[in-house]
Amino acid sequence: MMKVREVQDEIIRLKKERGICVAAHSYQAREIIEAADFTGDSYQLSVMAARAPQNTIVMCGVKFMAETVKILSPEKTVLLANPTAGCPMADQIDKELVLAVKETNPGYTVAAYINTTADLKTVCDVCVTSSSAVKIISKLPGNEILFVPDSNLGAWVARQVPNKKIKLLQGGCPVHENVNAKDVQAMRTACPDALLLVHPECTAEVSALADFVGSTTAIMEYAEKSGHRDFVIGTEMSIVENLQYKCPDKRFYPLTKELICPDMKLTTLADVLNCVRGDGGEEIVLDEETIKAARVCIDKMIELGE
Repeated sequence: MMKVREVQDEIIRLKKERGICVAAHSYQAREIIEAADFTGDSYQLSVMAARAPQNTIVMCGVKFMAETVKILSPEKTVLLANPTAGCPMADQIDKELVLAVKETNPGYTVAAYINTTADLKTVCDVCVTSSSAVKIISKLPGNEILFVPDSNLGAWVARQVPNKKIKLLQGGCPVHENVNAKDVQAMRTACPDALLLVHPECTAEVSALADFVGSTTAIMEYAEKSGHRDFVIGTEMSIVENLQYKCPDKRFYPLTKELICPDMKLTTLADVLNCVRGDGGEEIVLDEETIKAARVCIDKMIELGE
């Protein structure tokens, strides 16, 4: 039987020996993050993976993240640590639906949240992240935008960029959808001195009650830099644990115990070990046409988001 530290040490040894880079999303368990080469949101991971000198990338996250890495680094071998880790939001809207909406709304620019499949990205004009969406949407030359798939994030962006006409499709993150105003009220009562930091994937009623609304990375940076001591975190509750490690002198509380992403929790340290051993994970394979077409909206995101 191996202990956690022994498994981590073996992962670190093997990845160095075999030229493997381990990328872990911020929602991953702490023991995985500690063994990874870098951690961040889905876009950060893709960029860092592209810049990494290793030719093999192990993605500890969900499938659309591994696909984005492959799109930006087609020459590299990309492995999804747990093959069953998907994203319900990414699967809510397919290419055919977007093409049908584009046909009836020919003047609209299609903005795809990065939480979408590679196949869907092939028919979109620009990609955005939760941290860059407002900046990118405000820079688009046209005023009519079709935003997919997260209607909560899209509505939040629309409130920040009122000069744009943003059309939404009904999609969203089922984890963040679990939060409501009653949860906020309960935590305001339980932690009256705490600041509430929430992700824009939350509903409008929750975002309106927050002290700060921002991406996962922005939430973590805000909490780290703030002189405040207590925080209620309105995103996947692993961020509470990670912030407690980063800021041991501060206190962090989940907005609700329902803020758990089952797909993010699928990946285990053993999955990572099996990947670096060479007998685990799923290789992401995308044809050249898909990579080329999907890369267009990602390149546009990089251009406008810099």
